[in-house]
Amino acid sequence: MTGLVQRIGSRGSEFLLFALTPPRTTVAPERAREIAEVTQQRLVPLDLDGLVLYDIDDESDRNPAERPFPFLPTLDPAAFCAEHLGDWRTPVVVYRAVGKYAEADLRRWLEEQDDARALTVFVGASSRDAVPATSLARAQAVWAETRPDLPLGGVAIPERHTRRGEEHLRLIAKQRAGCSFFVTQVVYDVNAAKNLVSDYRYACVEQGLEPVPIVFTFSVCGSLRTLEFLDWLGVDVPRWIQNDLRHAEDTLQTSYEHALGAARELIDYCRRLGVPFGINVESVSIRLAEITASVRLAGELGRDLRR
Repeated sequence: MTGLVQRIGSRGSEFLLFALTPPRTTVAPERAREIAEVTQQRLVPLDLDGLVLYDIDDESDRNPAERPFPFLPTLDPAAFCAEHLGDWRTPVVVYRAVGKYAEADLRRWLEEQDDARALTVFVGASSRDAVPATSLARAQAVWAETRPDLPLGGVAIPERHTRRGEEHLRLIAKQRAGCSFFVTQVVYDVNAAKNLVSDYRYACVEQGLEPVPIVFTFSVCGSLRTLEFLDWLGVDVPRWIQNDLRHAEDTLQTSYEHALGAARELIDYCRRLGVPFGINVESVSIRLAEITASVRLAGELGRDLRR
């Protein structure tokens, strides 16, 4: 874990992550093992600095509209890592949707984490109306009481900054609560991400803080149904990009080119502004073509980074 933690702590190094969703809970253990093995074979050549495992929660309380894809529970990311990724050589960033877990369970999990391997990202409730088992603020307090040595990350949402104009203040509050890095949801609106980076950077200057790394997440969109799902999740895809994808002869390739261009624009902007950053490429599709494109995107962006 030392390499990734040092890169995060130095606040000047750039790093590359790759994000996955664990298999569904209905998958047999043998099949989960096969998925893990194939995944590792795909990712080893990328020379990643870390792997991200998402903790999926039903977000229907946030959006009353019909979900384009049905919610299907997935394996616990920490359990999937322990049982099927034991040979994986880089650090693993395990997401925790803290509202799903009782405080005692979250505390126990934190205490059990391997110092040499784990980082975590805490995700709060998906809506203000949700009644979580553990609030984000309480989860952060439990972390501080039990495992302040375990690198803690938070979620950054550029779209929320566009709507409310205060996401940079949320980041600073999370940073003061112990977060040493942030990970965005998938980025399509580069201007929204740049606004957040800029406001965060200058708020840090005003408050005498040093910015911590923001990890920007990118992914490919291989179908119009996936585009609908992004909208349902609250990801802002600018109209011109939607039009490009809807009318493209090859939606996947067009999406790939947009993601590559957006990532490079943010890389250049963060370097110019002096905000530390990382790149995270997300692959949550079960379609081989989209998985392959995500791996290719990570490989190309990895060559752009100063590692």
